[in-house]
This record gives sequence, structure tokens and C-alpha cells, in this order.
Amino acid sequence: MSDMAHDRGAASSAPPLHDGVAALAFLLGRWRGEGEGRYPTIEAFTYGEELRIGHTGKPFLTWAQRTWSLDDGRPLHVETGYVRATATGTVELVLAHPTGVVELAEGELHGTAVELSSRLVGCTSTAKPVTGVSRRLEVDGHVLRYRLSMAAVGRTGEEHLSATLRHLEEEAP
Repeated sequence: MSDMAHDRGAASSAPPLHDGVAALAFLLGRWRGEGEGRYPTIEAFTYGEELRIGHTGKPFLTWAQRTWSLDDGRPLHVETGYVRATATGTVELVLAHPTGVVELAEGELHGTAVELSSRLVGCTSTAKPVTGVSRRLEVDGHVLRYRLSMAAVGRTGEEHLSATLRHLEEEAP
């Protein structure tokens, strides 16, 4: 078998989970559900969400999230990034938002719960000013619940989002 054919064959099968993220395996999969949003500067709203957390065999997990309005199905928000576990037991989250915000967060792993707080939030010149984000994700069986608080537009950290997502079984190829 040529090297090129071998590479194509290796790419078509799922690689084993890297030992460096084995403690985060409970997050893996496709999660879907509903949530509520609120903030002192906006009207409360409900949303649908899908979160896909995967891996490539490297020492990180991939993160792809999207939300939509439950009222009319219009897209609301997306995030893309990576989750890493460190040798010291901390968890790192690196996310990009299409609103001109990047988020670098660190936190602790407690069983099947992850608590993260931003170490750095960067904003483009046209982004709404976000100065901090904290998240708590917890998995209980096939249910993932999270709460997100945010410091933005001159306000201190206030609860912004909460959702309950259910793990979806992967469709057969």
C-alpha cells in the first residue's frame, strides 16, 4: 500500500482518544436541547442549541456550538474552538465568536462537571465590550446542563444563559 493510500485509509477511521483528554471523555458527542437567555440590557428569550464536542486523536477536544430562536428558527449565535486538559488537572477553553469576541478560559474539573472563568476576552473594535465570561457545564448520564455568566457593556458578571441538552446517538453512516 502506498503512503498516500495508507494516509487516506487512516483518515477515514476514527483515531483513538488521546490520553491527555481522557478525563473529558464524558463531554464527547452531539448534544441538543433548549435554553433561556437573559441580561439586564435585553429582553429574555428562549433558544434551541446543538453542541458538538469531538476529537481528532490529538490532546484537545473540538467544540462547535450553534443556537437558534425557538420562536421562528432564525440563527442566533455560534462558537467554535477547543477544550484542553492540562497535566495539572486544569481545563482550558479557547473559543471564537462571530461577534468579534475571542475567549480564553481556564478552570477545574470536578468529576463530570467543568467550571471555567475567562482569563482573557479579546474584542474587535466593532464588538460589544465583553470583559468576562464564566461557565459551568455538568453531565449527568445523557444530560448536559450549563450556566453562563457574562460581564459586558459596562455591567459586572451576571447570569446570561442556562440550558439543558440531551446526548444524541450518532446516526449510522
